[in-house]
Amino acid sequence: MSKVCDLTGKKAMVGHKVSHSNRKTKRKFNPNLKVKKFFVPEFGEWVTLKVSTSAIRTINKKGIGVYLEQIKKKVKK
Repeated sequence: MSKVCDLTGKKAMVGHKVSHSNRKTKRKFNPNLKVKKFFVPEFGEWVTLKVSTSAIRTINKKGIGVYLEQIKKKVKK
């Protein structure tokens, strides 16, 4: 199960864990992903997606149809 957002494409980043003595070791910053079902009225069916919480907030604000249209426009460019 990959840790990549289905809509935004967010994925794990690599950085450093810094201790009190300023010693640095590699670590991963994973995105905050949730598995969520959305009802898409254009298709008339439920779709299960693994999305980041920031994408969920945007979908709640704009609606799933508008958000999918914006993604299509970005991909075409």
